[in-house]
Amino acid sequence: MKYLTGLAVALLLCGCETVQPWERGTLAKEEMQWQSDVMEGRMRDQIHASKEASSGGTGAAGGGCGCN
Repeated sequence: MKYLTGLAVALLLCGCETVQPWERGTLAKEEMQWQSDVMEGRMRDQIHASKEASSGGTGAAGGGCGCN
């Protein structure tokens, strides 16, 4: 059991990486982003919040019309 726990911890820590300042330009490129268009993502969040008619992860209450 200790061996498996140690192996799991080692595998999880392999994902931790320090990014050097000169490498940040590559990570800032549009194709490296989770969400390529910020405005589209905000619009999608607003539509989701208004359709749900509740305040949730986006922090806005919706009334169903989409005009918060």
